[in-house]
Amino acid sequence: MARVRRHKSEPIPKRKRSTGALPELARPILLSRQIVDSEPRDLSVSSTFAAALARQPMNDAPSSGSFTQVVIPQSTPELLAEIASAWELHPVLVEDLFHAQQRPKIDRYDDVLFVVLKSAVYIDSAEEVEFKEFHLLMKNDVLVIICQDDRFIDGTPIPQRAEDMDAYFSDEERLGTSDRELLSLGPEALIYRLLDTAVDTYFPVLDGLQDDKDGIERQVFSGDTAAAERIYLLSQEVIDVLHTTTHLNRLTQRLGNGAAKYSIPTELQAYLDDVTDHLTRVLAEAAELREALSQILNVNSTLVAQRQNEDMKKISGWAAILFAPTLIGAIYGMNFDDMPELHWALGYPMALGLMAGLGVVLYTVFKVKKWM
Repeated sequence: MARVRRHKSEPIPKRKRSTGALPELARPILLSRQIVDSEPRDLSVSSTFAAALARQPMNDAPSSGSFTQVVIPQSTPELLAEIASAWELHPVLVEDLFHAQQRPKIDRYDDVLFVVLKSAVYIDSAEEVEFKEFHLLMKNDVLVIICQDDRFIDGTPIPQRAEDMDAYFSDEERLGTSDRELLSLGPEALIYRLLDTAVDTYFPVLDGLQDDKDGIERQVFSGDTAAAERIYLLSQEVIDVLHTTTHLNRLTQRLGNGAAKYSIPTELQAYLDDVTDHLTRVLAEAAELREALSQILNVNSTLVAQRQNEDMKKISGWAAILFAPTLIGAIYGMNFDDMPELHWALGYPMALGLMAGLGVVLYTVFKVKKWM
């Protein structure tokens, strides 16, 4: 199907952070939870970064499995400025925080780790892949997750009410109670888990792209003239998936290269190997899809050329058939006095018979040769 949309090479309009999934709230909300000894505590709702940290219980003795998780479903420049001031963030990091539409990456500024992740959602009705961006900030035992779009990292739409958000984060699977061993490794483990969640969102996207690729194949062999445009558009989506997952793969490589330098536990490296394996599968399937679409485009071009050749045969055949009576008419239309057939009573029927006879003969010949 033909679609009108912004080309990926065009600049993306600057998004207003004050609008999005929470239109009914005057101020952004921050969801914070402390995880103590791998046990997630109750969720707290705040409107400022300082309040989000202050609401966490301070009477627990620190342990290897204790850290604070802060989720910001929708940020504002004022909130980002507050975080930058409270943590005395590096100016380059502050600039990255204020600008979305970045590639997946990981940077370390002194004691602050900054990670950009991108998950993916496939919009089947439009045959488009939408990428959702997330900024992660980790300092000491606090991990801040900033959503840049209208979905959480697993692809779930961000609710409009704080009550619905509480229900979302209270889900047993999202609490992480089934993975105490991972949570016991600290906030870095949660980053790895979020990375794995982001990578897993690409598999449904690949399934959707594969289904549409199969539909395009049927469209090509049915002779639909709109197939070429659809192939180009779907190829563009596959290329975008390849680019994004390539950057995610570089991110995991940097994490692996820094494992020894930053004393990453061996257990976490095993989780990272699993994420890398998933990314390798995504990259391989996306590359196969791109190659398949390229082959389909070549097949479509061949079929179009073949159909055009068949059309040219028919046009040439009819031109030859029409040329025969035209030639006879041209001969007897010459202005010569001495032409025997001009004064013959059967001259006119003979000329018409020749025209019809030659046309039938030529039509029969072309039909036998399958030109008609």
